Amino acid sequence: MSESQQFKLAGVMGMPVFQSRSPILHNYWIRKYGLRGAYGHFPVQVENIEAAIRGLSALGIAGCNITQPHKLMAMKLMDKLSPMAERIGAINCIVVQPDGALHGFNNDGFGYIQSLKDIQPHWRADAGPITVLGCGGGARAVVISLLDEGAQEIRLINRTRAKAEELSAANPAVVKVFDWSERHAALDGAAMLVNTTNQGMYGQPALDIQLDALPTSALVSDLIYIPLETPLLAAARTRGNVTTNGLGMLLNQAIPAFEAWFGVKPEITDELRQAILATF
Repeated sequence: MSESQQFKLAGVMGMPVFQSRSPILHNYWIRKYGLRGAYGHFPVQVENIEAAIRGLSALGIAGCNITQPHKLMAMKLMDKLSPMAERIGAINCIVVQPDGALHGFNNDGFGYIQSLKDIQPHWRADAGPITVLGCGGGARAVVISLLDEGAQEIRLINRTRAKAEELSAANPAVVKVFDWSERHAALDGAAMLVNTTNQGMYGQPALDIQLDALPTSALVSDLIYIPLETPLLAAARTRGNVTTNGLGMLLNQAIPAFEAWFGVKPEITDELRQAILATF
C-alpha cells in the first residue's frame, strides 16, 4: 500500500480538551481531500503526558497538536525542536518522523500573523506601538512573531512583572515592560491591542481594562475564540475599532500541521468557517 493510501491518525492532546474545535477543521480537510485518516481528541492528565507522548510513534500516530497544560512539558520530550519552537519556548505540534523520532513545532505565531493579514491585507507590525496583555505561551508566540514582522515598539503588560521582564529579554530595545496598573495608559497612541490572557474566555471574568486612551484606528485582537466576541472585543467594536478573535489563528496554525501529517496543504474556505461557527 502506498503512503498516500495509508490510514493516518492525529489529534489534539490536552486537559481539558473536548472544547477544542480542531477535530472539526482537520476532519473537514480529510474529507475534502479524500484522505484516509481521522483526527480526534486525546484527553491526557498531566501525570500521564510523558507516557502518552512516548506512545505516539509506537501506535503509528502521525502526530498531534499540544494544548494547555502540556505545551512546556511536551517540549522537553522532543527529539528535535524547530528554531521557532526553541525561541518561543513551547510547542503546539508534534510530527512523528518515519524513524519514530518526535519533532516539535510551534505554529501559533504563523497562525496569528496570518490571521491579522486575513482581515487587514496591508497590516504592518511597524505601523505603531503594540500593547500586549499577558505573558503565557500565547503571548510568547505573539511577541516573537511581531518582532520577526518588524515591530518597533511592543508594550508588554502582565500581572506578574517578572514574567514580562523575562519575555522582554527577546529584544529589550523593542519590548518595553509596563506594570499592570499602567495598562490603561499604555493604550495611548497604540496601533494595536492584543489580549493573550484568559480573561473574557467562557467561564472567566471580563478583562479589566479601560479603552478610553486607545485610538479608534487601532486594531483590537483577542486570542480567545470561545466566545467569538469577548467583552473586550464587544467594547472595542462599539467604539469603532476593527476587531478580530482567535478563530483565525486556530485555522491558520492548523495548515502547516495538517500538511506535515497528511501530505496535503489545505485551504481555509467559507464552508469550513461555517462548519466551526455552527458549533457555537
